[in-house]
Amino acid sequence: MKIISIIRKSIKEQIRNFWIFILTVSIAPFFVVIYNLIDEGFTQSYKAAIINNDTLISADSTQNNHALNFINYVDYNEHKKEDFVLSFKVYKSLQKAQQQLKDKDIDLILVIPSNFSQSVSNLKKSDTSKVDIEFIGDLTDYNYLMAAIWAHNYTYSFISYETGIDQPLNLIETGIGSSTNLTSFDLYVPGLLIFSIIMLMFSATVAIIVESEKQTLKRIKISRVSSFEFLGGISTVQVIVGIVSVTLTLIVAIGLGFNIHGSFLLFMLIAVLCSISIIAFSLILAAFTKTITDVLIVGNFPLFLFMFFSDVMFPINSATLFKIGGYNIKANFILSSTHAVSALKKVLIMQESFNDILPELTMLITLTVFYFLIGVWLFKKRHLKAE
Repeated sequence: MKIISIIRKSIKEQIRNFWIFILTVSIAPFFVVIYNLIDEGFTQSYKAAIINNDTLISADSTQNNHALNFINYVDYNEHKKEDFVLSFKVYKSLQKAQQQLKDKDIDLILVIPSNFSQSVSNLKKSDTSKVDIEFIGDLTDYNYLMAAIWAHNYTYSFISYETGIDQPLNLIETGIGSSTNLTSFDLYVPGLLIFSIIMLMFSATVAIIVESEKQTLKRIKISRVSSFEFLGGISTVQVIVGIVSVTLTLIVAIGLGFNIHGSFLLFMLIAVLCSISIIAFSLILAAFTKTITDVLIVGNFPLFLFMFFSDVMFPINSATLFKIGGYNIKANFILSSTHAVSALKKVLIMQESFNDILPELTMLITLTVFYFLIGVWLFKKRHLKAE
């Protein structure tokens, strides 16, 4: 039967194009994993720091220390409820709490003002006054928004219970960096800038693999050009391409209303280091491909990883595996773009300095060296090995 022959031929062709087959059957499961990570990223518990600046006026012996009462109130509820969504911890130093906030170890800082007890006592006597309370956090962060909702709820409930008055709070929000003035569009730009560099993965890999496909690698080996010279020359051009790409992306973003709030020099430093890291990773990809077609097919796998697992397209709040010098090492730390996005957000949103992004830059450089060592070894073994 001819249909059997067609089936056999089709199977053979499918085996020859096994990368297409793998891409076809794995793309849906891949997105299932992505959406599972998204769901896990929206954590069900949040952390807040309490800074107690209350100075109780003890002239009235009947006056309660309402700040301590509030701290005991949330502590009691936290231990009473197994599903307590927001946990509080008292910090003596606002500076330490702010550092914890920047490191994403906490989601919100609740500042009890110096006149808190006095204000609550006054509110019991007259419902015309309000009790001030201050929330500090990254107003663009989803975790802050959720923590603020719960913190407001517990604070409101406590003061209403103490005074018997509705609407007793005057909430003051203080954003870190420029997060107070950012639009939703501004939040996307740091990730999109890194995405423009991630696209170098195709450009750099094709630039390398085309030499093998056109058989020019043989002439290069005969001319005794070293691997370092060959790969270094291509990498230099690709870094320039990366700078052009991220600059054009930035120009378009600025044209659409984006404003650079941090250091432009730090932005360019992050862009260059990220470009080098992507080019280094491209060597690994080039080692597993032989033609441009292979690159366009196989390259989708790491492209998706770098796009969806490193905060480029949406936040991934993966669990912290361990810490190095106070820097959180998470499950996606192996992707250099993760650290580039984190550094860029600190510069463009929080307006932080070089020292503040040094952990991210260190991880970025370390992973780049790791990519290069693995990539050069694999590429030499598969493409530059002496015949």
